Amino acid sequence: MLEIFLKTLPFFLVIGTGWAAGKTRFFPAEATAWLTKFVFYFALSAMLFRFAATLDVDSLFHPHFVLAYLTGSLAIWALAFGVAKWRALPLDQTAMEAHVAITGNTGFLGVPMLVALLGPMAVGPVLMVLTIDLVVFSTLITLLITVARSGRLTLAILWPLLRGIVANPMIVSMVAGLAWAKLHVPMPAPLDGYLALLGASATPGALFAIGASLAERSAERLGPAIWLSTAKLVLHPLAVAVAALTVFHVEPFAAGVMIAAASLPVAGNSYILAHHFGVAVHRVSAAILISTAASIATVPVVIHWITKG
Repeated sequence: MLEIFLKTLPFFLVIGTGWAAGKTRFFPAEATAWLTKFVFYFALSAMLFRFAATLDVDSLFHPHFVLAYLTGSLAIWALAFGVAKWRALPLDQTAMEAHVAITGNTGFLGVPMLVALLGPMAVGPVLMVLTIDLVVFSTLITLLITVARSGRLTLAILWPLLRGIVANPMIVSMVAGLAWAKLHVPMPAPLDGYLALLGASATPGALFAIGASLAERSAERLGPAIWLSTAKLVLHPLAVAVAALTVFHVEPFAAGVMIAAASLPVAGNSYILAHHFGVAVHRVSAAILISTAASIATVPVVIHWITKG
């Protein structure tokens, strides 16, 4: 257990360094925004493309893997949705809380950390989880809030959603990398070196950006934020574990990676969505802050369980 904790500690120390830089204003909010943009559009995209280009595409998609992650995630989504409705929240806030309870920081934290800790074989399962989060759940939250605001669903609403998915650099880089792998095109050494060099900046850049952005978060609305953090860090990986291991019998290593991905703290882009729609902004901000801080203890426990248990 201590060994796993010490392996994950450097990742969280970089997050802590970013937080200190942001909190002291040595790294202002504007700098954080530009660093995040660099990581999102360049560094992380290069890493994802290079990872995807090395995969065996034919063996990547496993229906049981997708069904297990969707089943476990939707169970907690429904639970969080029900709890929010029990508290008599309007539909837009209810949908946002359900989204926060299951959407982890897979892109900025999960991809670099889980691949480093679990090895190159973790790439495929992590990318599958990231794709499901981006395509299914990000679309679902947008649809629900739009319906809550307008009271109807039209083709005019669906087109911007589709355009947003297609234009997402993480999705574009993964699809391009998988297409490269499917064509069995050799990677030229200069291109591979370029992608490796640029992609190497994704891990420290993303972790530092996470920390710096946390410095701007407030811990208001603690009750709901603690509930959402608990749902994300404890209930989500538990539900995914039950679905993967006992219902759909996913291959053990892939199931372990899926469970580890489900144990990640609340995604930073949840705040972007909340701010964009003007829904539960303080609640989401607090959930990101609390879940990220608590994950220093919870993520090593999950990784220890899937690797040693």
